[in-house]
This record gives sequence, C-alpha cells and structure tokens, in this order.
Amino acid sequence: MAENSLRIDRTAKTLRTLALARMREAIMDFHFQPGQRLIERPLCDQLGVSRSVVREVLRQLEAEGLVQMIPGHGPAVAKPDLGRTDEIYELRALLEGIAARACALSATDEQLVLLDRALANLFETWAIGKPAEVMRATTRFYEVLFEAADKRVAWEIVTGLNVRINQLRSMTILSANRREPAIAEMTEIMDAIRSRQSDQAEAAARRHVESAWQIAREKLRLDSV
Repeated sequence: MAENSLRIDRTAKTLRTLALARMREAIMDFHFQPGQRLIERPLCDQLGVSRSVVREVLRQLEAEGLVQMIPGHGPAVAKPDLGRTDEIYELRALLEGIAARACALSATDEQLVLLDRALANLFETWAIGKPAEVMRATTRFYEVLFEAADKRVAWEIVTGLNVRINQLRSMTILSANRREPAIAEMTEIMDAIRSRQSDQAEAAARRHVESAWQIAREKLRLDSV
C-alpha cells in the first residue's frame, strides 16, 4: 500500500468514519505490522486529517482490539494473543457450524441462490489476490449464511467479533498454500447445504474453521519466537 493511498476523500462521510475505515483496512493489509508504533504526526500527514481525528480513530481501534497502548511508547498495532485467538476460533467453529446446519435444514431455494452467488464472488476475489477484498467477500458470504439460517442473534455475536476475526483471517489468507484448501473446504460446506445434509454441513463448517485455526496458531507461535 503506497503512502498516499491512505489519504481520504472528504466529501463522502465524516472524516472520522473514513479515517477509521482506512486505518482498519491498512492494519488488515499489514501496511502497519503487528507491534508497529502508530505515531500521530505521520498518520495526520498520511490520512490528511487533524491530530484530534487521529486520536479518536486510535481510541476506537483500541476498543476494537486492533491497537494497544504500550506504556512509555504510546499506541501500536496489537499483536493477537494466542489464548484469545483460541477462544475466538472456538466461538467461530461453534456458531458457523450451527448456522451451516440450520441453513441446510431450512434455507429456501432463493436463499441458496444468494448463498451460491456470495460464494462465487468470494472465489473471484480470491483469484484477484487482494486480502481486504477477500475478507469483505468472506464476511458477506457468512452474512448471507446466517440470514438464511435465521440465526440473527448468532450473527450479532459474530459481527461483534468480526474485527478481530478479520485480523486473524488476514494472517491465514496470506499463508502459503491456504487458498486452494480453503476453496475446497467452503465448496464442501456449500455442497452439503445444497443437498440438505445438515450433519455434513455442520461438520464441514467446523473443519474449515479448525483448519484456519491451526494456521493462525502456528503463525502466532512463529511470530512470538
């Protein structure tokens, strides 16, 4: 990501909203590395906003778990915690498995068409190779899945975790040899849902999360060495 690519268009939304979205995306794209200090003045120059806006954005990112305050050094990109990562993936496996099962049992034909389209779009973005686009398409696929499953409360929980999930997801998306297995895993989920095999759909959804979980854990262990 080029330095000037962080600069925002002032005409569409509020500066704070746009700056927050741009910073969140920059962290997901590893423009800023885990542990890297986030210094206000350079951020003001890169984003083209005031120091007060940058401070508000950093506070929000801290609340989301993407930024941490380091005593004596100030804000820095948060390093994912292995213990919390385990818990996040446990919740993902449980909730996505439940949603896949319910979707296989009760989704309408029209909802399955929407889910097929969302998955096709996800595969297209994977071919392009832009992690941020892949994460957006992945979020959209699961949004359609949970809606078709009529699991709205579960989706609210997932949405609350999405920022941290996407930080971890960005690590696995960039991992070598992850793309093809992930495509195969999600195809298996969709095939089971389409054929109304609820047990297989739940199991496939759980395996997909567990596969990503193992990659994320290994990545975190290597980074901590």
